[in-house]
Amino acid sequence: MSVGLLAVVDDILSAALKASAKTAGVVIDDAAVTPQYVQGITPARELPVVWRIALGSLVNKFVIIIPIALLLTAFAPWVLPYLLLIGGGFLCYEGAEKVLEWFGAHHESEDDGARDEKKLVFGAIRTDLILSTEIMLIALSNLDPDFGLGMTLAALSVIGLGMTALVYGVVALLVKIDDIGLRFMKSPSRRVRRTGARVVASMPTVFRVISVVGTVAMLWVGGHLVIANLAETVWHGPHDLLHAITHLVEAAGPVVVWVVDTAVSAVFGLVAGLVIVGVVMGIRRLLPSSRKAGAGHAAPPAE
Repeated sequence: MSVGLLAVVDDILSAALKASAKTAGVVIDDAAVTPQYVQGITPARELPVVWRIALGSLVNKFVIIIPIALLLTAFAPWVLPYLLLIGGGFLCYEGAEKVLEWFGAHHESEDDGARDEKKLVFGAIRTDLILSTEIMLIALSNLDPDFGLGMTLAALSVIGLGMTALVYGVVALLVKIDDIGLRFMKSPSRRVRRTGARVVASMPTVFRVISVVGTVAMLWVGGHLVIANLAETVWHGPHDLLHAITHLVEAAGPVVVWVVDTAVSAVFGLVAGLVIVGVVMGIRRLLPSSRKAGAGHAAPPAE
């Protein structure tokens, strides 16, 4: 009995490891995106915020994504591409907003001014929902379809726990590196103190780089999701164009193909995101004017 149980556990772990290997790119994106949400808060709140986001990520995976993915895979698999298309569009929108901010284009937003921790955590969990959805769906698509519901659920659970621990462990380390540097600066060893000073001095640059990488990652993942799921639903044009471009560089090797695929997906994501930003900003401008117009007609001046 115990031998059989060990064999089942080994099968689950092996399947989870193979399936999770396919999600490595999205996991890197998730780890790069999340530290942006911790910037601007007090050092004492950094780890508690990361912990809250990690808990939210677990809720995303185990309460929302895994049950819905299994149900839809069983009863309505045609819905999944549309959900991923919406999620990809949201990532393109968020990435395009950040690019516009780099060029000084600030638009009205709920997050202007001091950063509210609840809104910050909600925003991070919302973005995690999309990235985690892709992670879990990619993992699900790489599991043996004859695995059975119980084994599939167990493998997805292992992947969900492992990926969450990996991503938010890395995020926690990133946001506390400056504290580690400060401790080094108190060391009796001159060499350690110098190392600590260099670590502290480098952190603003590190976070700027992380911010850029995170934004590019959102555009890349979002653009890739939109291209792939447009092809599965209503329009093959972008996917065919991407395939034609990558075909031109196939002779250069898989690394070059991956770089070109990523760059084209990111550019497409930026263009799509800018279109969505334009639509959203147009709607935001129309809504206040319609309220003012309504208010003007609601209370006519007394004669």
